[in-house]
Amino acid sequence: MFAYIKGTITDLADDNLVLECNNIGYNIRIPLSVAQNLPKIGTQIKIYTYTSVREDAFNLFGFLTKDDLEIYKKLITVNGIGPKGALGILSVMSADELRLAILSGDAKAISKAPGIGSKSAERIILDLKDKVQIMTSSSPDRNLFNCTPNSGAKNEALEALTSLGYSPAEALKAVNQVTITEEMDAGIVLKQALKVMNI
Repeated sequence: MFAYIKGTITDLADDNLVLECNNIGYNIRIPLSVAQNLPKIGTQIKIYTYTSVREDAFNLFGFLTKDDLEIYKKLITVNGIGPKGALGILSVMSADELRLAILSGDAKAISKAPGIGSKSAERIILDLKDKVQIMTSSSPDRNLFNCTPNSGAKNEALEALTSLGYSPAEALKAVNQVTITEEMDAGIVLKQALKVMNI
């Protein structure tokens, strides 16, 4: 119904946002990952939304990027994963971390989300593996990982971390916290990622 809403933040909680637009306050459910990245109350922002309409409820779910919204829409197509379950998954992992977990078959990472057991995580992987591959490869310059000045070193560091026994999602989370420059090689990125993991 609403592609996005642009307005002013008037109230904010861990899982809820009130966005005022043209004197109307829109109550929008958001994942924790969105709440942690929102600016302060009184700031104007654009939120991409999904509208869920049921007999007993009319809910808006909001995301900061189209990318997050698209992966959310794919999640709710999985049998047994409703709007709230999908929101819970994106509260504990980013869209890129979820894609990596799906492509690598990392059910353990997905099952860390509230209300998502191992069977549900495996169903998500089974149902979305092909769809996620299509989505990531549809844009030639869209890397599975975040674009960085030195994506080669980043990807090598990710491979090294997974070979050390870390899950793909854990590896991506650690490497994403490293500020990578053109001069850094994979070894330096790996060392800094391991520091982030307190190793």
